[in-house]
Amino acid sequence: MRVMWAAATDPGVRRPVNEDAYCARPDLGLFIVADGMGGHAAGEVASRLAVEVIEAFVASRADDPGATRLSDDSEADTGLASGPGLLRAAFVAANQRLAAAVARDSGLRGMATTAAAVRVEPGRDPVVAHIGDSRVYVLRGGHLVRLTEDHSWVEEQVRAGVLDATAARRHPWRSVVTRALNGAEDPKVDAFTVRLEAGDRILVCTDGLSSVVADETIAQVLGGGGADLAGICRQLVDLANAEGGPDNITAIVLEVDAA
Repeated sequence: MRVMWAAATDPGVRRPVNEDAYCARPDLGLFIVADGMGGHAAGEVASRLAVEVIEAFVASRADDPGATRLSDDSEADTGLASGPGLLRAAFVAANQRLAAAVARDSGLRGMATTAAAVRVEPGRDPVVAHIGDSRVYVLRGGHLVRLTEDHSWVEEQVRAGVLDATAARRHPWRSVVTRALNGAEDPKVDAFTVRLEAGDRILVCTDGLSSVVADETIAQVLGGGGADLAGICRQLVDLANAEGGPDNITAIVLEVDAA
């Protein structure tokens, strides 16, 4: 199973600084987006550190599968060299790095970041891990399915039947997350395997896209564009900006190849 990919990131219309970060490591089968929070440079620091640590953690285990221990006292460390346990442990390592950064520089206090990651390894079911409201979708046969469940206030209201999806995209509290990497106690990270088929397209994105562009529109764009994945990413960014671009926007599009 091979994966083709493309990515795009943009500060949006209203934000002077892009606090999103992403990683695309096809050699590791690893793709990550992170949406930093905290204002000024802190959000940018949080997202960058999270992506760097998750990438380095996975890379080190790929080089040395026996090196699976995160720390002697981490409850989130499953001791697995791959699969959901590895990505969950990588997210915890990122959280610990944020805690260390805040301890060194009090000006970073309050910074946090969401993160969503996909890892596609030969001979294994792909793994999705996430925390916060960055999302992972899969498009199969023209149908878009969201694989992740937002850890956010508006998502809780949607699940409770108080808000519908349209109202949630426009709610002033749509960016309030209930879980994030923030340097506090070890986070609860959702991590699980998925089954993919040849021709599936995966979207990993920050809420600067998903909170302003309807899923139906995202599905239409993902299903078009032929093999021009870069053009699809750019079109998704342009659509978010056309809706006012209230936040930073990052999108990674993957396509599973049968070869």
